[in-house]
Amino acid sequence: MRSFLFSKYDPRASGKSPFEQLLNLFLQLLTYTSGDVAEALRWLTELDKEYKLNKDDYGIGNFIQDLKDKGYLDEDPGSGQIHITPKTEQSIRKRSLEEIFGKLKKSKTGNHPTYIPGQGDEPNADTRPYRFGDTVEQIDFTNSIRNAQINHGLQSFQLAQDDLEIRETDFKSQTSTVLMIDVSHSMILYGEDRITPAKKVAMALSELILTKYPKDTLDVIAFGNDAWPIEIKDLPYLQVGPFHTNTVAGLELAMTLLRRRKNPNKQIFMITDGKPTCLKIGGKYYKNAFGLDRKILTRTLNLAAQCRKLKIPVTTFMVATDPWLQHFVQEFTETNQGKAFFSSLDNLGQFVFYDFERNKRKYLH
Repeated sequence: MRSFLFSKYDPRASGKSPFEQLLNLFLQLLTYTSGDVAEALRWLTELDKEYKLNKDDYGIGNFIQDLKDKGYLDEDPGSGQIHITPKTEQSIRKRSLEEIFGKLKKSKTGNHPTYIPGQGDEPNADTRPYRFGDTVEQIDFTNSIRNAQINHGLQSFQLAQDDLEIRETDFKSQTSTVLMIDVSHSMILYGEDRITPAKKVAMALSELILTKYPKDTLDVIAFGNDAWPIEIKDLPYLQVGPFHTNTVAGLELAMTLLRRRKNPNKQIFMITDGKPTCLKIGGKYYKNAFGLDRKILTRTLNLAAQCRKLKIPVTTFMVATDPWLQHFVQEFTETNQGKAFFSSLDNLGQFVFYDFERNKRKYLH
């Protein structure tokens, strides 16, 4: 009797070592705990008690020691406090990239194709005769040698200029993106964690650009009562605060950052779940938590119009279904002539990736 063994569905036959299996879970927990190692390890210990994560003679203590030995954790000899290392920060970003966007291969050229024939980085299927100024790297040697054999015969082989064929290339675009993340208190209210998916998207997008599009730029902004830039390495530690939603401050900072970028293609991605509820006027905050305050909305819509004049589209990713909020987003989008996606937390990453890639294909600079 013929039988089948579905080993790919057997966790014990995954081919991963006990350390690798626990590392994957530990990196996930670090995202939820905003980089708090002690809390993540407590959660991991509780999970091990409940589910017996490893049946081999490999305990959580062994795992912690391996984390230190392999450079994932660093212990302060004075205070005894344990911190994650840059290696761990990068591992979290890579894990987010694989989880949301799938595994992507690294590209050295790292720009987005625009399918305009000319001198560029990406070869296409078209060829043409050699012209003065073409480089050696552009020569299609297979077709050129074939031409030489046809034109001069096999007995007296020679490669002349008329035999050379050039492989056409495509121009590629460079893009500067600012990703705005709402860190107001509502991102963790109502029993729903909205900040963790937002962080995962930011980490995945940053790793995507670093590996596949290294000539692009990505700036990340957190905005609550104020707005401030976030270093890519600090994304795992991003937390929600007791903040209102100052969308104006976020847009103003995004526009300032994009003015410094030399790339001709610029865009803003904004992940939020709340309507604008705050302004900073002088040194004081003007707040209306019940929102849609016309004073706040007018300033926000004015900035949307400014971005439109500067040819900076704003794509809003809304992780809430409040009808009043949707009405505001539609008004904001029409003013900017941008786009809006009303997405669930599960498909937020797919929406961001889809729009990011689509925007790159349409740029022609």
